[in-house]
Parts: sequence; structure tokens; C-alpha cells
Amino acid sequence: MTMAALWMDDEMQMLAHVSVMPNEVTEAVAPRSGGVYIDATLGAGGHTEAMLLRCPDIRVIAFDRDEQALVAASERLAPFAGRVDFRHAAYECIPEHLVELGIERVDGLIADLGISSLQLDLADRGMSFRAAGPIDMRMDQSQGETALELIARLSQDELANLIYEYGEDRASRRIARCISQAYERAELHTTLDLRRAVVRAVGPRRVGGVDPATRTFQALRIAVNGELEQLDRLLAFAPEILAESGVIAILSFHSLEDRRIKRAFLDGASWQRLTKKPLVATVEEQHKNPRSRSAKLRAAERLGAGETLSPDELLDTETPPPPRVVT
Repeated sequence: MTMAALWMDDEMQMLAHVSVMPNEVTEAVAPRSGGVYIDATLGAGGHTEAMLLRCPDIRVIAFDRDEQALVAASERLAPFAGRVDFRHAAYECIPEHLVELGIERVDGLIADLGISSLQLDLADRGMSFRAAGPIDMRMDQSQGETALELIARLSQDELANLIYEYGEDRASRRIARCISQAYERAELHTTLDLRRAVVRAVGPRRVGGVDPATRTFQALRIAVNGELEQLDRLLAFAPEILAESGVIAILSFHSLEDRRIKRAFLDGASWQRLTKKPLVATVEEQHKNPRSRSAKLRAAERLGAGETLSPDELLDTETPPPPRVVT
């Protein structure tokens, strides 16, 4: 099979990716005629498509760190040409792009955190241990260090702290020791090698149906992509880019994300919570789309926005400090 054919297969997988809770996300944002909206994590484009179908004259500024996602989603959204502006960028760059576009405020923002089914399914992304792939895990493969490079750079104690903090795994010390030993012995080349190192530390038993390597892979992926720092940045500047009564709706997939979102929305000076408890997928959706089982949707409405910040002030919006690493 040619590389072109492989890419087409991958693209079709992307187009077949099922977005989580698209109806609930669209209902929460409630796009209004003539509005401008941000999709901070375009992915396969399902949430943006749902908004565009809901309201035929809105505009969406669509961001994603994954260039493959942007290419495939642009094909899916081709019928909406002229209404979607595609941007290859992380959350932290959103204010800069809005300044470039001459947009002071938007009417709504959605974000689908975590990783897509495509990123998990493609072995060369290194996010999954279901098939051998490079220990990469970058959402944006055009920049940044890989997970293997991160492992090489960290001391054993630092790696243990990372697995404990981002993977919430109490066996982090044993896991870090086995991973470091595998690296020192030149036994760490693929994602399957990484899983074997974790299994040597904790055994092969699945707890609650979860593979023993899941938390370690999650921790490394979060660290490689700076996911929590990016989320903190998004939550910090969101009040400054949303118009009064604009809605932010965020789908999260683990407690580290959900706690941050919940805490941010408790700021009564900026937000009116629309979901005091997170919405979850219906039983029917969970059956059809297993990824939706861990999804939590929180939404909030922007209260009086006050004065519009200057471009320099917008770009300098303070970012909350990262969480303390537990030793």
C-alpha cells in the first residue's frame, strides 16, 4: 500500500471519529444568528459541524494542535466554506490569533479536552499501547520533545512525581524505577516496551477493566503536551475574550481537568454556572461510543464583561501557576 493510500485510510478514520455529546455541547452554547464562536479543539470537526448546522450564519474560528486533524476536518467541513477559519495553534495562542483577525470578543467557546480516537488508533502517534509505535505522544508533532525524550531528561524521582501527579498512580515509585532501568538498558524503543516496563513494576492485572499502563501513559501524555497548563491558560483568558452572555462549554475526561474547570466556574464575578453538576453522556451514547463514558460537560455564561482589553493586555493575561508536584 502506498503512503498516499495509508493517509487516505487515516483520513477516513478521522472522518469516522464520533464526537462526544455533540447535541449537549450545541445546546449549551446555543449559537445565535450572526455570532462568532471558537472551537478550541477542532478534532474531527463534529462539534463545529453541529453548531454550523444549528445556526446557518455563524462563523467558527477552529483551532487544533494536530495538523492531521485540521486537514481531515477541513474536508468534512468543506460544505461550510467561508464560515470556518482553520488555525494550527494551541490554546495559549488563541488571543494572539483573535487580535490578528481583528476580533475583540466572541459569542461562545467550546473545547473537547484530551485525545481523539484517531490519535489513539494510529500507532505512529505513540499514545496507545495497543500496537507498537514510537514513544512520542505529542499532539503537535511539529514541535516539542517526545515522551521518550522526556523520560531521558527526567531523574527517576522526577519521573515518579510526574506519574503520581498526572496519572494519580500510587505505584509511581516502582513504575518510574522500572522505566528508568529499561531506558538505561536500551530496552525502551516502542510503546509496547514502555508498557512492559510498567507491567514489570505492578503486574499485568487489570483493575476495574483498566490496563495497568493506562495511568502512566496518561501522565506522560499530559506532561509532553502541557495539557493542564494549556487548560489553565484557556480558563484564565476566557473571560476576556467572551462577550457578555457568551457561553463556554468544556468536555473533560479525567478528574485533573474537571476539578480545574469546576473551580474556575465558581468565580461568581465572571461566570454564571449553567451546569452545577457536570452533564454526562446518555446510556445509549455510552454504548455506541465508549469514549463518552468518562466525559463530563460543564458550561458557564459570561457575566458583564466590562471594558475590552487592549491587544497587549489580552496577550499578557496572567496564567495560574501549575499544580504543586507531590513528593
